Amino acid sequence: MGMYKYIQESFEKGYKERSPLLRKRITEWRKLGTVARIDKPTNIARAHTLGYKAKTGYYVARVAVGRGQRKRPHPWGGRKPAKNVAYLSPGKSLQRQGEEKVARKFPNLEVLNSYWVAQDGVKKYFEVILVDRSVMNGVKGRAFRGLTSAGKQGREDLHEKG
Repeated sequence: MGMYKYIQESFEKGYKERSPLLRKRITEWRKLGTVARIDKPTNIARAHTLGYKAKTGYYVARVAVGRGQRKRPHPWGGRKPAKNVAYLSPGKSLQRQGEEKVARKFPNLEVLNSYWVAQDGVKKYFEVILVDRSVMNGVKGRAFRGLTSAGKQGREDLHEKG
């Protein structure tokens, strides 16, 4: 087995056992904002698999996305019987919503990919790999066009294609 496989196994073991280190991390993350840039990935093996490189132009940000249903915006302008629902499915995964949040926060960087890190009763935490546009050769808006792994899973035209 390679080094990254051992690192991945230790990360999974820590999560399955709900280690005190993980619980401490989650309580610290709750105090931070919704989107926070971090120095290095928490799960280095997963980040490496998804294209992260420890060199100039590659960054990582952690994003917290609220779990549960998405609240529908209030229908201003009178009663609309057909639209009388409080919750609405956005048609996007929480991971994709997190990628879009990060893309809005860092407009000078592009989203390369993201992965799940942890979750508690209220939020799911993802780490998003960001790349400088000069490294990406001018590609723009990957997260909003559904060109990341999470985005491709949610697009019907690409779903279940080999």
